[in-house]
Amino acid sequence: MRIRIVDAFTDRPFAGNPAGVLLLDAFPGDDWLQQAALEVNHAETAFAHPLPEGGEADWALRWFTPAAEVDLCGHATLAAAHVLHTTGAHAGPVRFATRSGVLTAAPGADGAITLDFPTAPLTAVEVPDGVADALGAQPLAARDTGAGLGDLLLEVADEKTVRELTPDHQALAAYASRGVTVTARAQDPARGYDFVSRCFFPNVGVDEDPVTGSAHTALAPYWSRRLGRPDLTGLQASARSGLVRTALRDDRTLLTGHAVTVIDGELLA
Repeated sequence: MRIRIVDAFTDRPFAGNPAGVLLLDAFPGDDWLQQAALEVNHAETAFAHPLPEGGEADWALRWFTPAAEVDLCGHATLAAAHVLHTTGAHAGPVRFATRSGVLTAAPGADGAITLDFPTAPLTAVEVPDGVADALGAQPLAARDTGAGLGDLLLEVADEKTVRELTPDHQALAAYASRGVTVTARAQDPARGYDFVSRCFFPNVGVDEDPVTGSAHTALAPYWSRRLGRPDLTGLQASARSGLVRTALRDDRTLLTGHAVTVIDGELLA
């Protein structure tokens, strides 16, 4: 069984967010999918199989962390689309049937891929008691991102604070069903990005996700309203780092990035 490891939201190997991608004839049992994702041991592994022609989607797609199946994942969707396009398994825009509805991935002339995702609803909430201690920084504002995403979005003072966070991951797990996204305005937008973020998801077995496409469905509306522009670029300031171009289009968020295949091999199990 062919397996690829793809670095997503980057145009160079060993950066961005690595995802496993397996193209299947049909989905095996859930236990096998979970065990395969644990074996790959990246933040997410994408499993996809083709659907009959004439339907609302071209491929079925599921995402698993090493610990759980998730409802929405950006970087592994980008990685799956990249594999489909680079191997010739699918040409042009591809429609994925997922837990979050039909998601489209469209290749661009520059080699980037644009994902069409639902925009996360944002509700202003009070900064929870204790979250500053768990995070190691005092948030300025907090947003609930709704059940579909399941994150707590926190703004902190500046980019330096985001970059220097050393949170207590176990303590953060109490504040959202999936995890916590921390963000700040870019210190210098001339460097090519408008805001920075880091994402911590201990509840699904990922203490820190290197680059999180799905989180940008909340970061995009948050910063677009603050900065007064629908099209922005976010830098996820993890150790691997990656860029996500975002564009608000009514109730949808477009997420654009590159991807690179770094491993192409066989899964023997």
